Amino acid sequence: MRKLLLLLLLAGLFSSATAQETFFTNGVADKREGCYAFTNATIVKDAQTTLTNATLIIRQGKIVAIGNNVSIPADAVLVDCKDKYIYPSFIDIYSDYGIAIPQRTGGGGGGFFGTVQMTNNQKGAYGWNQALKADVEGYKLFVTDDGKAKPLRDIGFGTVLTHQKDGIARGTGAVVTLANEKENLVIVKERASNNLSFSKGTSTQSYPGSLMGVIALLRQTYLDAQWYKNNPSAEGVNITLQSWNNNQGLPQIMDPANNNDVWMLLRADRIAKEFGTQYIIKATGKEYQRIKEVAATKSPLIVSLNYPAAQDIDDPNDARLISLADLKHWEMAPSNAAAIEKAGINFCLTTADLKDTKTFWANLRKAMEYGLTEKAAMEALTKNPATLLGVYDKVGSLDAGKLANFLITSGPLFSDKTTILQNWVQGDKYGVKEDVWYNIAGNYNLNLSGAKAATYNLEVKNNSSASVIAADTVEVKFNYDGKSVKFSFAPEKKSKKNIRFSGFNNNGVWNGTAEDADGNKYLWTASLSKTAVAKADSVKTKAAPVIGKITYPFVAFGNETLPQQENILIKNATVWTSEAEGKLENTDVLVKGGKIVQIGKNLSDASAKIIDGTGKHLTAGVIDEHSHIASVSTNEGGQSVTAEVRMGDNIDPEDINIYRQLSGGVTTSHILHGSANTIGGQTQLIKLRWGADDEGMKFKGADPFIKFALGENVKRTALLNQANVRYPDTRMGVEQVLMDAFTRAKEYENNLKAAEANNKIKGAKPMYVRRDLELDALVEIMNKKRFITCHSYIASEITSTMRVAEKFGFNVNTFTHILEGYKVADKMKAHGANTSTFSDWWAYKLEVQDAIPYNAYIMNAVGLNVCINSDDAEQARRLNQEAAKSVKYGGMSEEDALKMVTINPAKALHVADKTGSIKVGKDADLVLWSDNPLSIYAKSLYTIVDGTIYFDREKDAAMRKQVAAERTRLINKMAGEKKEGRPTAPFSPSYKFVSTCGDDHMHKLGLLEVTEDNN
Repeated sequence: MRKLLLLLLLAGLFSSATAQETFFTNGVADKREGCYAFTNATIVKDAQTTLTNATLIIRQGKIVAIGNNVSIPADAVLVDCKDKYIYPSFIDIYSDYGIAIPQRTGGGGGGFFGTVQMTNNQKGAYGWNQALKADVEGYKLFVTDDGKAKPLRDIGFGTVLTHQKDGIARGTGAVVTLANEKENLVIVKERASNNLSFSKGTSTQSYPGSLMGVIALLRQTYLDAQWYKNNPSAEGVNITLQSWNNNQGLPQIMDPANNNDVWMLLRADRIAKEFGTQYIIKATGKEYQRIKEVAATKSPLIVSLNYPAAQDIDDPNDARLISLADLKHWEMAPSNAAAIEKAGINFCLTTADLKDTKTFWANLRKAMEYGLTEKAAMEALTKNPATLLGVYDKVGSLDAGKLANFLITSGPLFSDKTTILQNWVQGDKYGVKEDVWYNIAGNYNLNLSGAKAATYNLEVKNNSSASVIAADTVEVKFNYDGKSVKFSFAPEKKSKKNIRFSGFNNNGVWNGTAEDADGNKYLWTASLSKTAVAKADSVKTKAAPVIGKITYPFVAFGNETLPQQENILIKNATVWTSEAEGKLENTDVLVKGGKIVQIGKNLSDASAKIIDGTGKHLTAGVIDEHSHIASVSTNEGGQSVTAEVRMGDNIDPEDINIYRQLSGGVTTSHILHGSANTIGGQTQLIKLRWGADDEGMKFKGADPFIKFALGENVKRTALLNQANVRYPDTRMGVEQVLMDAFTRAKEYENNLKAAEANNKIKGAKPMYVRRDLELDALVEIMNKKRFITCHSYIASEITSTMRVAEKFGFNVNTFTHILEGYKVADKMKAHGANTSTFSDWWAYKLEVQDAIPYNAYIMNAVGLNVCINSDDAEQARRLNQEAAKSVKYGGMSEEDALKMVTINPAKALHVADKTGSIKVGKDADLVLWSDNPLSIYAKSLYTIVDGTIYFDREKDAAMRKQVAAERTRLINKMAGEKKEGRPTAPFSPSYKFVSTCGDDHMHKLGLLEVTEDNN
């Protein structure tokens, strides 16, 4: 029996010991369990469930009971919450609380002229790219910081997901509470998320230096990680890829908003879909502009309540430099959360991006004015983030067993009259505005006892205002901080002799001591005689704000509805077919279903819209073989070979140059990578479908191309004496880059074939070849599945490049620029190349000194397929005039000249069976001109793409007036913000400088509105 008692005693001691923490206590240990009972409260358990006159009991930092008939433990501290509300504390799913952001040191270039760092400078067995920090574990970096926790607690937050905001792969995030306790006690979940972004952060490595480079790096890393699972001996230990794989089972949070447009979100989702995962995406703030496309991703969103401030535009010269898109976004940004809710998208709210957390509630209520519901807001701050992070069993609602994280408020949480009184985190109270816990407004009998006893009628209005009601009302200097009260007044109105009072509120009865101007001391009490009657709310419910309309695209000259395909009959025009038929006078062209269906005279169709072409000229749409419009980034200059990047990953469908070029008759553009490197990125052929999304712009079914470059840009002549460690530095080196790249690609292709053959053999040990996106593109070239357009000037380089291609069994499809093409026209013809040149550019750098304006004519005469390209957003609006210059320089026929911007580029781009000429069965890509299309007086009256009118000159004139009126309305509204005393931000113009190409031009993108004749 004694042995049994001893064992029970030891077991009890062991059990007690295991419940203790390991940390040393300096002083007397506090073993109180923190048991509290909050009674008589209106408890909002979650957005669906509200209990009235209910009780909440907590012990040891957790909720132990909640309901209307709850037994109160004997040791509980009672907190009467009569007239109070209790809500779950909020959760912020996107934070870096307690984790420092590393600071960049050194360079970090990678653009056309950037400082070069080719390799990862991180020491250890890590991956090749410094922006991949998958090994970072947030919970190991986390340090509690009450100074930063308090502002979050004060606005209602009790829990956050925190991570290190640095890099493209950022590692894991941890769920922590905002309690002021040791780190080990506040971490709720160590590995709660895997965090990604489109920003390289503090990485000083040159690659990636562009959005398309970031996307390519992410895609390649997914592939590398899959390959690494097979433990390839050639790779050895790669901590980065190990960590990447370990993190894939966690919720994947992506922040794509490095330039804050809605297309970033869609780009991120495509990566997730490609690799079979689902991102939780941090919203850009502009989802309302393309809500249908956003909803189609089915991605949960993290929505910031950060809105653009009104700008200080007292100077009218400043106002004119703010784009209509920015003005509209300023007005409509608060509607974003409501639009997301209405679209049925799962979302969370975050304090991220707010300059000051104190603006959180004002911005949240503004979102609610614009249509966000209380239920959606509540769930977005509690249940939704908890569920997405897998911690809803611990936080996110008020249920037994969960952490005691809750708010006590003076009224319904989302009312602008409600105050957060306390925020309890893990069972610890953090006062927010406790001085208004009690409603002290009312009349009190103030009794003064002592040398001069007296009674007064004290009317308390609020915590800082009171008066004594007598024959003459006497104002009282009054202050109540929730615990103690101090006030003073002169019993006689004209007297300056005050009596000073100090005391405490003890369950509604006030008492304390007082002293008059003569030094007499008193005791005093004050008891409530009459509760103040709340005045009826005279404030009317705010009407929903009146805001502008969404347009497609969301810039000037966008349409409220997308243009629709029509049946069109163009009558009695001079038709330039760009076919063997040549020019056809007084001819009709019928368009149905987006195709040219009939060409002839006296055509009719009752379903068709009639356009009178009398005295006008109809041509095929202009095709620009070399363009850099409609792209977020143009160069990935971090390496000499970047065949893995794709222009299609960063198409910008809202570039005003699309509309401007439609006004100049352009219907198709070949969007090229720049010329910063020998082998650049994959190109994207687009049709100028103004208002379509980025995918809708793409020319479906077109052969894939890639950009190569030779000469000064590639060897970085412009760097002069700067250190340039990126190979090559010479034209000889450029050739060797090509030789090396295709040698590697051939070996890679052989390895792929060997692995495929091996893996078909039953019982053979599987062979795994690392999928390489760069080499995939080069293998496609060798197999004639991808085609080259090559930036070129010097005849010797053109010749050597053709020889390299022939060694590997392919040809260069197109030499672009090709200003010395006339010197080697016969060689290019024998090689099978197309050419795409400038009309008369000359002398803008050394390697073009031998350029002549007869170049196009000579190459055409030799029998080459010759195109005229723009390489310039402005020049593309006048490619018809650029083509006409060869009529002057060489006497080319007008029809052949026009072909250089219609059927010839269609042939070069392998789409001549679809577009480029007026022929039955082809796409209805057409331009109706006011005059001979080669005339400087010719204007595009209609530009039609796939049977849809995307530019109509009469409509354009009307839209100019609409744009001007909308700008005026918004500028007046913005200027009114300052007049009404609301905060404004300094003026910030809507423009940016961009290097388009490495093709020697720096373009300033000014106002996003067309302020001149579009032609």
